[in-house]
Amino acid sequence: MAPSKPISSSQQQSGLAMHILGAVAFVHLLNDLVQAMLPSIYPMLKAEFALSFTQVGLITLTFQCTASLLQPWIGLYTDRRPLPFLLPVGMCFTLAGVLMLAVVSSFPTLLIAAGLIGVGSSTFHPEASRVARMASGGRYGFAQSLFQVGGNVGSALGPLLAAAVIVGRGQGNIAWFSLMTLLAIGVLYSVSRWYSGHLASFKPKAGGHAGPNLSRNKVLGALGVLALLVFSKYIYMASLSSYYTFYLIDKFHLSIGSAQMYLFLFLASVAAGTFMGGPIGDRIGRKRVIWISILGAAPFTLLLPYVDLFWTAVLTVIIGFVISSAFSAIVVFAQELVPGKVGMIAGIFFGLMFGVSGIAAAAMGHLADISGIAYVYKLCSYLPLLGILTVLLPHIEQAKK
Repeated sequence: MAPSKPISSSQQQSGLAMHILGAVAFVHLLNDLVQAMLPSIYPMLKAEFALSFTQVGLITLTFQCTASLLQPWIGLYTDRRPLPFLLPVGMCFTLAGVLMLAVVSSFPTLLIAAGLIGVGSSTFHPEASRVARMASGGRYGFAQSLFQVGGNVGSALGPLLAAAVIVGRGQGNIAWFSLMTLLAIGVLYSVSRWYSGHLASFKPKAGGHAGPNLSRNKVLGALGVLALLVFSKYIYMASLSSYYTFYLIDKFHLSIGSAQMYLFLFLASVAAGTFMGGPIGDRIGRKRVIWISILGAAPFTLLLPYVDLFWTAVLTVIIGFVISSAFSAIVVFAQELVPGKVGMIAGIFFGLMFGVSGIAAAAMGHLADISGIAYVYKLCSYLPLLGILTVLLPHIEQAKK
């Protein structure tokens, strides 16, 4: 009787957990779709509000900083005291930001709207990442990838929906995106009820994982290396997600709609790469995936500023696929370095991702005003070479055996 009880309970949990994992991935899609709408309408906002590239960068900085600064603190607090209700409540900030974005009439209120969308993101990611890990059944790389790929698919769809619904039809049409956030709030309400009901059964597992046999200094050093890798990856990604349409319009004289189709191709390749990175990391080791992903993108990024339109499209698809496969591996690697701090680690790395992207976008906007958008891509092309730092990471997969 004693063995049969846990078996049946685990089977019951695993079916339900997959359902919950799919739900948080779907909400990540909706959340990032709404976020991707913002940079997609930059050309429209630039013309409508007579913005400089520096001001465009400041919009990204405001959004990314509000999205990043709160995340580690929310993750740290909820590691000790989980807050399931924070999932639907946080998405209400995104809803407010979208509705405000549809009616603002000045640059400062534009920044406030972007900031509200960022606050919604900062409350969503740490808790949703914890739910994904709880629902993983031990397949942490797969769960993190599925969760992350939801966001990447949303990021890819954002420019297409923005082109179809907003561009050429006016600022007021941004309000249609509030339907996405309302749907997300409804799904997150159900997820938060499951999360609340299963906290007790998952708590023992959180404390049951021993970390790698490394000194505190080695753990901190490894986290520092991972942070630098995120730095190199996301500054480069920010150059594409925020300014790729401007680059295509400036260099190849494309229309806004055509440029957004190329942006969609890049973001779709990012989604595919993200999905592949986690499961491959579960099989061959996360350190190998990080090596291949970041350093492996360098030859293609170095070629990109010097090719024609066709090869620009081809290279950005390759770059998106290769470089995006690292993030799930980096997050899970960090969570294994510091067991029991899932929310804090997710908050730090998602926060670092948003913060680095925001600061980089603002700096690149200013640089584009001074030296031109093509110069930005030449400078950023060297960033993936920082992937060589992966050699400094410990072999924690081997240490666990």
